[in-house]
Amino acid sequence: PPAPSARTPHSGLHTMLITKKTRLDIYSFLFKEGVMCAKNDPFKTKHDDVDAPNVQVLKLLQSLESRGYVRRGYNWSWFYYYLTNEGIEYLRDFLHLPATIVPATLKKSARPMERRPMDARGGRYGDDSRPRPFGDKEAGPGAGFRPEFRGERSAFGRGRGGPPREGGAFGRGGGGAPPRM
Repeated sequence: PPAPSARTPHSGLHTMLITKKTRLDIYSFLFKEGVMCAKNDPFKTKHDDVDAPNVQVLKLLQSLESRGYVRRGYNWSWFYYYLTNEGIEYLRDFLHLPATIVPATLKKSARPMERRPMDARGGRYGDDSRPRPFGDKEAGPGAGFRPEFRGERSAFGRGRGGPPREGGAFGRGGGGAPPRM
């Protein structure tokens, strides 16, 4: 082995060989969907969406991220990779696709979103034909609710709340520290 001073920064890294079929499967799925999720588990034998070992999917996406072709998010042991515009161009060239084909994340939905009618209070029940979550019961306290404030009681805990006790803090009237014993 070379002397420690003669080592290059990448000499300790291992090269992962990924077959062309596996690379095409991963890139095709990523381009078709525009996003890809991968569990942060290199020992998982198969990825959930692609017929490839999870470690190969993670390493290919890590390579794409280092070149700026995908953005990465991470949450609860899952990586989320999103194609960038540069990544779309790169995969389009790699997969030999025409410019008319775009990922699913860039396609417009076939039908517009339906707007739900609002009722007078700003809710989403419109014409009151659907049942309300709590039936006909109105929100808030009932008609017989009469709150009282009882200032003469002390509050729970050590805070304020009651009248001061007679005789000072230690019950001897002098205040201050207790006498020496």
